[in-house]
Amino acid sequence: METRHIQIKDYNYPLPDERIAKFPIANRDHSRLLVYRHGEVTQDMFYNITHYLPKGSLMVCNNTKVIQARLHFRKDTGALIEIFLLEPCVPADYERMFVSRGSCSWICLVGNLKKWKGGTLSRVVRVHDRDVTVSASRADAVHTGHRIDFSWDDDTLTFADLLDAVGELPIPPYLNRDTVESDKVTYQTVYSKIKGSVAAPTAGLHFTPEVLSAIDACDIDREEVTLHVGAGTFKPVKAEEIEGHEMHTEYICVSRRVLQSLLDHDVSAIAVGTTSVRTLESLYYIGVRLEAGLDLSEDELHVNQWEPYDNAAARDVTPRRAIENILAYLDRHDLDALHTSTQIIIAPGYVYKIVKMLVTNFHQPQSTLLLLVSAFVNGDWRKIYDYALANDFRFLSYGDSSLLIP
Repeated sequence: METRHIQIKDYNYPLPDERIAKFPIANRDHSRLLVYRHGEVTQDMFYNITHYLPKGSLMVCNNTKVIQARLHFRKDTGALIEIFLLEPCVPADYERMFVSRGSCSWICLVGNLKKWKGGTLSRVVRVHDRDVTVSASRADAVHTGHRIDFSWDDDTLTFADLLDAVGELPIPPYLNRDTVESDKVTYQTVYSKIKGSVAAPTAGLHFTPEVLSAIDACDIDREEVTLHVGAGTFKPVKAEEIEGHEMHTEYICVSRRVLQSLLDHDVSAIAVGTTSVRTLESLYYIGVRLEAGLDLSEDELHVNQWEPYDNAAARDVTPRRAIENILAYLDRHDLDALHTSTQIIIAPGYVYKIVKMLVTNFHQPQSTLLLLVSAFVNGDWRKIYDYALANDFRFLSYGDSSLLIP
């Protein structure tokens, strides 16, 4: 069947609420590890993952950091308004956004929108032992959200300072519980660095410094990319066919060092998480765009949702050539890293170009992430999920892990 006409109902499975891990286990690397190798399924503990990884290989992780993206304001009437940060608007660059002083604007989802007809919302918050007044004004509607203009009356404080003081970490909605203080630590990977995500790259939550040291000791190279996970990662597929589902856009950053490391490893990688997969596989299509020799802007390098299925030129470009094209682009523009965005959808019918092994959690029924996994294991996802359900594996963000080797 053509990818666009895949029926999402074919990717359903029973997931009882008690199988969803509401909290993480105490020791991250003591989660269970399902191992799928060439059609066979076994299990182990995550701290033994190095037993299955080839020496001399390259592992790629997503170093994004989850921000405290939920802000709450009360109207004079007492109505509670929740503002959920989606993506930076002014300034549009993540790095510059978090060092903004005095004011900034975001595209946001607004909870209880009907109660906020207009006007400015304000609240006094305590930051660094002093009171600061933070205000929010609603501007134009943008797609499913609104532009919200924030201001605060202390120019010595950055927007990052404000979020750290008063923002709430946005744990996944399917956990059906409030955020607790421990989530600030447990819902971040140990290698998280670059602020910007509203959801964690959860496959990385199993790694500990000890596991990373063991990987290094096994002569496995590690590199990091950045993909800022958007709220769209939780967006359900409501269309009967996936052609009717619009993928969310996510910002990516890949350094020159990572690109060179890919070349040094025959453009093959072990991806930690579906976010790393989308970043790495998007690189191929960016490199295909650059094959024509056009001088494109970073925005023009954006990978469209259906590009892998529509771009006939991709058949003539090797993964190595694609990465070389990106490096040449960075050289021409005197850049140290590629900054762009991707909307790629990976589903059965997709041919993987770079990712050869995948570390990932167990995903929601009828989700685009399950489609990605199915494409990776050549449609064998039910064997994996049936085994996980029959053997009491824990599911979703705080659940157990799997290592997939097609």
